[in-house]
Amino acid sequence: MEAFLQTYGYWAILIGTFLEGETILVLAGLAAHQGYMTLEGVILCAFAGSLCGDQMFYFLGRRHSDFMLHRRPAWREKLERANRLADRFQTPLILGFRFLYGLRTLMPFAFGISEVPVLRFVWLNVIGAGIWAVVFGVAGYLFGSALEQILGNLRHYERMLFVLVAVAGAMVWIVYIYRRNSRRTPGDERGRDKETK
Repeated sequence: MEAFLQTYGYWAILIGTFLEGETILVLAGLAAHQGYMTLEGVILCAFAGSLCGDQMFYFLGRRHSDFMLHRRPAWREKLERANRLADRFQTPLILGFRFLYGLRTLMPFAFGISEVPVLRFVWLNVIGAGIWAVVFGVAGYLFGSALEQILGNLRHYERMLFVLVAVAGAMVWIVYIYRRNSRRTPGDERGRDKETK
């Protein structure tokens, strides 16, 4: 496990946090506590992945909103409320939307549609990504420290711990995908069927 994490761990953080990566970041913080990676490296990779992912969705909203809404019709229901929030609480939301589960990809897309100036979004997004990476990276590290106080040497339990946290994260993700798909209306599905014929 040590060789795997040292070889691929930082890449996994970078890719995982490009999407919704709280679970992988907490795991990485735990791995940093065990000495497999550095906490600084974990936070830096998480910052870079999160920043790039959010910038991508911002520019998709700014330039290709029709295409994205065609691909994700369920977003239409949420977008009106997201746009109202984006207009009303612009600065705090750009800084903190990563902490709102399920809105990680939608909010930067909404900011792109609402035409928040590029430089304003970039600077606030840099700050927000940094805060998020530090909070969850340090949380994982402290989680490892707390477990060590309870269980002693974590190397006896580390595989089980990584599996349990990974399974919990996967279950949350599956529930989120299921709920998102269940909210699609029959009209959306019929429209999609017509387009494929």
